[in-house]
Amino acid sequence: MNLLPVLIAGLAGSVHCAGMCGGIVSAFSVGGPSAAPVRARVIPIVRAGAVTGPSMSALPLATGGAAAAGAIGHVLSYNAGRIGSYMLAGAIAGGFAGSVASLAHMASAQQAAHVLANLMLAVMGLYLMDAWRGLARVEQAGGVLWRRVQPLVKPLVPMDTPLKALALGGLWGWVPCGMVYSMLLTAMLSGSALDGALVMGAFGLGTLPMLLAMGMAGAKLRQYLQQRSVRIACGFVVLGFGALGLARAAGGGQHAWLDVLCLTVQP
Repeated sequence: MNLLPVLIAGLAGSVHCAGMCGGIVSAFSVGGPSAAPVRARVIPIVRAGAVTGPSMSALPLATGGAAAAGAIGHVLSYNAGRIGSYMLAGAIAGGFAGSVASLAHMASAQQAAHVLANLMLAVMGLYLMDAWRGLARVEQAGGVLWRRVQPLVKPLVPMDTPLKALALGGLWGWVPCGMVYSMLLTAMLSGSALDGALVMGAFGLGTLPMLLAMGMAGAKLRQYLQQRSVRIACGFVVLGFGALGLARAAGGGQHAWLDVLCLTVQP
């Protein structure tokens, strides 16, 4: 499967991550228990209409060169755990589909996978634009799984070590998220555990730059990314990739350069 559209969808879709994960990556206690905090601020983690994360209020934020280096380590650890959990879920989804049917060797199934994968990109674009909230209802269904995982989060707060950040990122990757679910369907359509893990890894890497920036810049960047105009612009980008892929699947474009821009299932 061509992974470039997945990577770019993750990058554009990370405006959604700003509301969902932005608080947690901004709230690291980088100085450890012995550090003297300069100030504390409340950074709630809230997602509209779905399950909320644990309270992260009043975590101390230290300053200085050592604190900045510690913050980078914490943010990297958190995101490594998050992307690792995405890849595990992708491997499970792709392996399950591969055990049911060999999609790569069935022309009709391959064509259907191509259409569905690009349709999910279009749906994700509409979701980011708040033009269609169907994925939000899927998130609510996923809350059943999160309620089982959430008690494991409490011992990891405050995240005062990179190991805690890694573990919390691994758990946070299972928070109900419409974007992740749409990509998991794409991972399932890839037809193998390895390809499913690669799809989710590419998606996670696409979200990484924005979450790294938010981990260092904090709430101001998150507020900017949550502006409606920014979400609409990013939604249009993802919707455009999906529409282009659907047009190609319908025979509307056979130019070689489209293979780079379209989400395609390779034979």
